[in-house]
Amino acid sequence: MNRQPMTGSNSSMVKSHNMRAILLALLRHEHVSRVDLARLTRLSTTTITNLIAELREQGIVAEEGTEMLQRRSGAGRPRTALRLVPEARYAVGIHIGVGKIRVGVTDLRAHLLTSASFDHPLDKSAEIVVNDTVKLVNQVIDESQVPRQAVIGVGAGASGLVNPETGLNVMAPNLGWRDIPMRDWLSERLGLPVCVDNNVRAMALGEALFGIAQNVRVLAFVYARIGVGAGFVVDGQLFRGSGAGAGEIGHTKIIPDGGEMCRCGNRGCLEPLISEPAIIKLAQELACRDRQSLLARYLQQTSEPSIEQVFMAARAGDESALAMLARQARYMGIALANLVNILNPELILLGGIFCQGQDLLLPAIEATMRQQSFANLGAQVQLRPTSFGQQAGTIGGAALALTSFFYQQQLVTDSPLETEVMT
Repeated sequence: MNRQPMTGSNSSMVKSHNMRAILLALLRHEHVSRVDLARLTRLSTTTITNLIAELREQGIVAEEGTEMLQRRSGAGRPRTALRLVPEARYAVGIHIGVGKIRVGVTDLRAHLLTSASFDHPLDKSAEIVVNDTVKLVNQVIDESQVPRQAVIGVGAGASGLVNPETGLNVMAPNLGWRDIPMRDWLSERLGLPVCVDNNVRAMALGEALFGIAQNVRVLAFVYARIGVGAGFVVDGQLFRGSGAGAGEIGHTKIIPDGGEMCRCGNRGCLEPLISEPAIIKLAQELACRDRQSLLARYLQQTSEPSIEQVFMAARAGDESALAMLARQARYMGIALANLVNILNPELILLGGIFCQGQDLLLPAIEATMRQQSFANLGAQVQLRPTSFGQQAGTIGGAALALTSFFYQQQLVTDSPLETEVMT
């Protein structure tokens, strides 16, 4: 089902609302006439004309040739086509993962201009990690050669429970962080507006605004690496829950009694069954039982075994690795079946290790999800890997910034829209 376009109001008291409606319509339609823009937003042609004039003056919208619109008589009438100028403004996206930080600069369509990353030991304090992130942000902006005054803001997606209203990383069990003032620290050090949210929610927003979920009404994005989380977008808006805790799918109960201890302090959670550390641990146990196996040989190639080595062994035909991955993938399929029964999403996107090992994990995940879902709900859901690969978190962070400070900002006056860009 196609998402209905954001509609506007012609009241002068809601100019910013109307501007948001126009910007989102221009994002979704690369070339559109003023008449069609009025139809899409349900604004008057006068309102469209006035606001487009402002956007053109700020360099955000450009006229590009004409489009031929056929009359009923068959005669063609040219109308000027409008387009969003992607390079008019820029955003910084930050993905704060467990052990890795990714940073990138994007244009208004979330196309990455440049990106970089660094690994951070988990024993480093949150403040040191943030300081290192700030250095990388400044470096990436410099490398992109984007005027700093053209950067509308920074979006950071962070692991764990994040309160987007206060900017606090409330609890990140896999990082050992509690009540970290992420937004304030980043904003003070960068001198730029900053918004923060959970990193998987940011990935979901990135796909909904700029990826393969643009016309999807209900989207679920599920990501697994060190932890397992989900993000939901409904009718173009992030669904966070009453306490900003929606999406903690990694801490749903899969084993009712017993099970491995989870970092959250409970047993029987999904995360110790399907996360990257869990799969590596299981692979090592299998390799110890048969030291002549393909799996054992692949794991011995480096001092620190990786999940990619497990995947390589499975692709090479190691039967124990294949069976183990299929078994763990079924746990994920059960979790997704529960998600389908509760949320009834139109599309589920998978990122992290699910994208990295999609050929090995997705068949069992999908089969189990469809078998275990209520009635025919599972058959109606599309299940696909993320369209952004390993950059899903970076683009998700940029999507947070672009949403907060450009496409859906609350104020137009003295906003990034009216920033003069020096070239």
